[in-house]
Amino acid sequence: MIPVPHAWPLGSEPVLLGGENRSGTTLLSIMLDSHPDLTVGPEIDFPEPPDLGPHILEVCDLMDRGDPRVAGTTKETIDPDWYDGMHFTVQCERSGLTRDELRTLVTGLMTARGTDLSAQDDRCRLIEAIGELRRVHTGARRWGLKLQRKIQDVAAYAEIWPRAHFIHIVRDGRDLAASHLKTVPDWGYRSVTEAAHGWLDVVTRARQDAPGNRYLEIRYEDLVTRPRETAERMLDHLGLPWDEALLRHAEHEHALFNKPWGHPAAEAAGKPVYTGRNGRYLEDLTPGEIREFEQIAGGELQRLGYPLSGSGSAV
Repeated sequence: MIPVPHAWPLGSEPVLLGGENRSGTTLLSIMLDSHPDLTVGPEIDFPEPPDLGPHILEVCDLMDRGDPRVAGTTKETIDPDWYDGMHFTVQCERSGLTRDELRTLVTGLMTARGTDLSAQDDRCRLIEAIGELRRVHTGARRWGLKLQRKIQDVAAYAEIWPRAHFIHIVRDGRDLAASHLKTVPDWGYRSVTEAAHGWLDVVTRARQDAPGNRYLEIRYEDLVTRPRETAERMLDHLGLPWDEALLRHAEHEHALFNKPWGHPAAEAAGKPVYTGRNGRYLEDLTPGEIREFEQIAGGELQRLGYPLSGSGSAV
């Protein structure tokens, strides 16, 4: 768990989304971003690099000049010395910020804090500044962001932002394993065993450490098969009125669609809700792989309402 320094808490009331990679977090963020009271961006990873502020400023200059070290769109095509900073900058652009806006925020915060934004405190302040800028620009009441797997540190983020609400989207772990192995083999889990342990860790830690009335757990399968009912639950949780825009997310403009920068789920999230990949593990995993996953995480699958295949035993 990340430490919480005395400089926190922060004052805004973000909507922080989380979930294991390939769990539907992008669809979730796009649906909520369709609500007129919300501006919800994709993930922004902020643990690296150590000297976050100066690094971002240099990366912005390199990108402006078309420097070949930052000219690619994948980890393999970007100079490793600049990858973390470029990744952060790209993620900000996916959220709707321009590089000049990012420069202004980073420079202003570095001056105000007298630091290079290395400390977790300063990194979160930058995220808050980004969210608040987007909120003001869009006229929304609240900003939101994807924490992805960092939802497992929900207790720490609940202290950082004591007015935040959290929504954790969970997907059948066997489908998630199939998606990692078949769809993103270059960066996803490399084995069913690894996927089962990773999925189990994220799901159980988040639930155990969640701040009760500020945390909501939903299932991806419910979001795509019962979108209205699930969306109503989420808006209830956030204290926001119903808006049909959530069910027509693909018809609205979103910053991610304008500058996807190779986001692996941007294209799918821009289409109407699709249920065709539910239960994909039955085709994409072998009986032995299904049994292996269920032997590791069968108990949690059952708690979440996912029936076991019968080939594994719950633990």
